[in-house]
Amino acid sequence: MKRIGGLKRKSRHKLTKPRRQKGKVSISRFMQRFEAGQRIHLSMEPSINKGSYNPKFMGKTGIVKSARGKCYEVSITDKGKEKILIIHPVHLKLSK
Repeated sequence: MKRIGGLKRKSRHKLTKPRRQKGKVSISRFMQRFEAGQRIHLSMEPSINKGSYNPKFMGKTGIVKSARGKCYEVSITDKGKEKILIIHPVHLKLSK
């Protein structure tokens, strides 16, 4: 049997923005910088597909391991296992 659909299958409501937030992405969010060891939240920007992650990791908190080109290696725990994701900074927010 063949699986139908890709990574973003069945995520229509999860990947939509509120009505007032639609439009262009701010340049400061696109160009933000992180240091190794900082805690960050994964918050997907639906209008930009490049450098995104699987929607099942939405809302998780992780630690920046290192930079890789324009993206960052982020370490998260998923069901007791450590996983490393390569994510563009537009999909990240600094944890307070």
